[in-house]
Amino acid sequence: MTLSKNATSPMSSKLLNASLWLAQALVFTAFVLIGWMKLFKPIPELAAMWPWTGQLPAMIVRGLAVIDIAGGIGIFIPALMRVKPGLTAAAATGCVILQICAMTFHISRGEIAVAPFNVILLTLSAFVLWGRRKRPVRAR
Repeated sequence: MTLSKNATSPMSSKLLNASLWLAQALVFTAFVLIGWMKLFKPIPELAAMWPWTGQLPAMIVRGLAVIDIAGGIGIFIPALMRVKPGLTAAAATGCVILQICAMTFHISRGEIAVAPFNVILLTLSAFVLWGRRKRPVRAR
């Protein structure tokens, strides 16, 4: 028996699903932790870690924190809870856009050392976007 070009074996399907859950968990963890720090750490402490946070108005930094947390939650929790799991792909789209903007911002400031982290988050988010369109989680 041969598989058609579009058919996937049960093993490869399970591996893809496990990889998607891992990517979702990593993006969730990164975005929520980073967002939490941006939201609750005093700006001078943040500026010691990330100089740009001390050079922008605090409201922008705090607003970006909320966006980070929302993206992290959106990429993981709806699928995990199986409530509106389609939001996962929407959140992944937002995370991709956010990372493209972050990379553009950091590169324009000469902060090239930050780019690899943004590339990792961009890649993971894009993988989730692609994968959850291909293998969506079913709602309850």
